[in-house]
Amino acid sequence: MKRNQSGFTLIEIAIVLVIIGLLLGGVLKGQELINSAKVKNLATDFRNIPVFIYGYQDKFKALPGDDAGVDAHLGGQCLTTSCKATTPGVVGNGLIEGSWDSYTKTDESYLFWQHVRLAGLTTGTTVIPGAPAIGDGYRPVNAVGGEIGIQSGTSLVASSPMLDLNGAAIRGTYIICSPNILGKFAKQLDIQLDDGNTQTGSMMSYDVTTGGAYAIGKAATATAQISDADIVVVCMGV
Repeated sequence: MKRNQSGFTLIEIAIVLVIIGLLLGGVLKGQELINSAKVKNLATDFRNIPVFIYGYQDKFKALPGDDAGVDAHLGGQCLTTSCKATTPGVVGNGLIEGSWDSYTKTDESYLFWQHVRLAGLTTGTTVIPGAPAIGDGYRPVNAVGGEIGIQSGTSLVASSPMLDLNGAAIRGTYIICSPNILGKFAKQLDIQLDDGNTQTGSMMSYDVTTGGAYAIGKAATATAQISDADIVVVCMGV
């Protein structure tokens, strides 16, 4: 008796393989587009903050966070919200004093965000939490959930947000830092906004995954030592 054999022909198998290849290609391309969008958003964060500074200076001839006449400049909005800095340093001296990652609500680096928001330069709450802390929703966050901060640049190693490969402080009138960024995004940002070397130039990165907890005065991590999946802090001088 004749037996009928069932199965797929070579043409059918080829069609299935082509379809699978197209689906995989679409998924990979989609992921690439998502990653590119995140890098673009992170870059925008770094570019926007100088716009806030210059916009505030143009309107009030003062520096946000360091504005001695903030009550008058912001139409009395600060009378009930306590937004004049008291520590550290001197109000009105042209510096954003305090570290970028400070949660002391009287530091200029922390009050910076309240001033630019009350001035209508960006969105976000203008009410300072009673006990500021990570995740309280006051400071803005980047595209990957890390809180963004700013401080004035300094030549003092102990006060600098990051040090280059020679141990010198990162250069810039103002230093913007953004944490919780994947290593692959940090390297792409450096290529896009600086010199492609995470230990030199105006943009540097510190690898939290391999170097331990971040702190002011940490040395930047070499590009080759940052894995794509590592978590890093990125700082840029402007």
